[in-house]
Amino acid sequence: MTTTQDHPATAEAEVCCAGSESALLPAEQAEKLADVFKALADPTRVRLLGYLAQSQAGTACACHMPDALGITQPTLSFHMRKLHDAGLVSREKRGRWVHWTVQPEALTAVRAYLDLPVIDASPCC
Repeated sequence: MTTTQDHPATAEAEVCCAGSESALLPAEQAEKLADVFKALADPTRVRLLGYLAQSQAGTACACHMPDALGITQPTLSFHMRKLHDAGLVSREKRGRWVHWTVQPEALTAVRAYLDLPVIDASPCC
């Protein structure tokens, strides 16, 4: 028969630390954050958002974006739709072209979430 004393690692694995005493992130807020992370999980969309953010006033015409990024117009439309649905960009039709603008306030919640406090990970329990 094997006991916990025979395997010190097993004894350590049985130690149970208490979880956080803070409130859990509300499901709706977590879903919105997840949508943003999903939208930014593609390198093309990360590049598009960066391109827009660095453009004058955070705005660019869709007519310039495919060549600048080396993608086709249908690819641009697909990716911009994902960014738009996540609330990261807005669009405005001007004549026959759409102008895309970064919505910096959409990243406020993401910044706050990513700035979670780092707790000392030394064994405490």
